[in-house]
Amino acid sequence: MLLISIALLTLDHRSSRIDNTRSILSIITYPIQVIVSFPIEFFEQVTEITFFSSELRKDNDSLKQELLASRVKLLKFDALTNENIRLRGLLENSFKLGEQVLVAELLSVNLVPYEHVMVVNKGSRFGVHEKQSVLDSNGIVGQVVRSLPLSSEVMLITDPNHAIPVQVNRNGLRTIAIGSGRLDRLILPFLPNNADILPGDLLVSSGLGGAFPQGYPVAVVDSFTVQPNKPFANISATPKARLDRIREILIVWSDVTPVPIHTPERKNPQEIKDTQDAP
Repeated sequence: MLLISIALLTLDHRSSRIDNTRSILSIITYPIQVIVSFPIEFFEQVTEITFFSSELRKDNDSLKQELLASRVKLLKFDALTNENIRLRGLLENSFKLGEQVLVAELLSVNLVPYEHVMVVNKGSRFGVHEKQSVLDSNGIVGQVVRSLPLSSEVMLITDPNHAIPVQVNRNGLRTIAIGSGRLDRLILPFLPNNADILPGDLLVSSGLGGAFPQGYPVAVVDSFTVQPNKPFANISATPKARLDRIREILIVWSDVTPVPIHTPERKNPQEIKDTQDAP
């Protein structure tokens, strides 16, 4: 066999007579080569497909996580945008007021039927004291009823125990607006049936009693019902402040400038006022 192989190699080297034979043999052996190489090529292709499939799956999972993170960031950006709009409204409102104000954030809210009280994150450490007016960018929210070192409790104007002196902005008619226990309603129980007040009239704080400075928006009259058998009409109004959507509020010093924050010698604003009024 060895001798035959050597002879064929020599003949192939010196002559081209066996080229046809080689071509015929290559045609005959090609299917055998394909069959022999098929398992190896198949294994390599399967391995390559499996590898790329695994990589694609990893890339897909990674992209899904990035997409989820991006969506969460967009949600946060939306929240920050809305917060920025609210804070800008508060800031613009503070300039319109022309008085010393402090921005505070809502911590909790208690809306049981007979008590509308919220807790904010500013207290006596920041000079906050009882009976201070509290607003949002639309109108009066309520007043501080308890001041703790790090937080304060604010009674909303819709609390049934709350009453605020108001006047009709159109004609100056004065009355009292009382909380109804509903966030969207105030009651004006002390106006006669012939009172000059109409749905759509703006109610502002009258300044009487000293609890609220004059001219703050309070509510808009939404109904006026004459009660012939009773001395007073049935009148209700919708608060201007968005009490069901409060996130930030303004605590207002109307005639007292609060002392600097975080100073040991700080005094309560009421004490400062008493000192200024003393002879």
